[in-house]
Amino acid sequence: MAARGTGDPAGEARELARWALLAMGGAAAALLTALGSGLLILLSGVVGLAATAVGVWWFLAHRGPLRVSGALLAVAAPLVTLGLYVTWGVWVNAFVALGLWGVALSCARAALRRPEDDRKALMRGEPAEPPRRPVLIMNPKSGGGKVGRFGLVARAEALGARVILIDPSSPADVAGLARKAVAEGADLLGVAGGDGTQALVAEVAAEHDLPFLVISAGTRNHFALDLGLDRTDPSRCLDALTDGEELRVDLGDVAGRPFVNTVSFGVYADVVQRPEYRDDKAGTALDVLPDLLQGGLGDRLDATADATPLTGQQALLVSNNPYAAPDPFGAVAARRTRLDGGELGVIGIRVDGAAQAAELAVLGNRATGLNILTARRVEVGASPPAPRAPRGAAPAPPSPSPWTARR
Repeated sequence: MAARGTGDPAGEARELARWALLAMGGAAAALLTALGSGLLILLSGVVGLAATAVGVWWFLAHRGPLRVSGALLAVAAPLVTLGLYVTWGVWVNAFVALGLWGVALSCARAALRRPEDDRKALMRGEPAEPPRRPVLIMNPKSGGGKVGRFGLVARAEALGARVILIDPSSPADVAGLARKAVAEGADLLGVAGGDGTQALVAEVAAEHDLPFLVISAGTRNHFALDLGLDRTDPSRCLDALTDGEELRVDLGDVAGRPFVNTVSFGVYADVVQRPEYRDDKAGTALDVLPDLLQGGLGDRLDATADATPLTGQQALLVSNNPYAAPDPFGAVAARRTRLDGGELGVIGIRVDGAAQAAELAVLGNRATGLNILTARRVEVGASPPAPRAPRGAAPAPPSPSPWTARR
């Protein structure tokens, strides 16, 4: 028997399944110890759970009065159920059973996930000679002012780099600044900023076969995460100027724009392109969710991943190399174990009603409404044209080509 973490995905799945069975048995025992009240706990719990689920569905999939009613029902149902448990004096049994059921479901879902260990080993870098004329482009507003907060300019200049600060008060031609730096003799390009800015300079570095230094001064820094960099202290990324290592990674392209992370199409792209999204992410998402969850509403996408057709998709996420554990609710929070596989990760979502939405929430990447695959080329079409939102660069038409990143 393989213990958890030994590198045996099948053994880990069996262990998780055993824990799920034990938790289910414990939940049943908690109900039986309540004797005659056990059936009441079970029935009231089922009714309360069903009412809560209906309330959540109304809240997410509708607008106006029905959404308000859904919010009230989602809050009231568990409170009423809890009140009944207290009145009957069985609330301890109920909470123990509920907690164990939660553990059982979590373990069962984890056991059914596709094993990540069948992927190739993580990327390995090679020691690199320190650059002689490094040039770093920094956005002082990125990440809420991380450039100033961590003293990146002074530290970079102390290590021999020339720093170009982007003027936050006016639009900047970041790619143009990078090309000018190359013309003036730069032998390394770097960026302290978000993934979108990283992608623009990365394209210039790839064109001239120069190493590219990633400094995690953005808000989320997904690219830095997958490179194994410290996202909490971007100043540590500057150590690569004197003691760095190089690795080859891919650069994608969508309609002539570069990308290092993902490009989204459809519902999610519509959300992030709205002007109010930056200040009210949750509210903007709630306003768009009904178009996705009710199935028949909203734009549909037809895509082709290599030779595989994906028809009627409501949301499509294309990533530069696939994520190790694709999940519709957290793909961009997961990690890509490799960035040099020369392929694109594709996640398509199609929800045709409440049943399929519930299946997606419960089964995750095994739901029938979710398509997960890899490809070297993705073509996306819609009528009218679907919103497109690159996140830190682009995907699709050409297959990724290698270039050098430094960490």
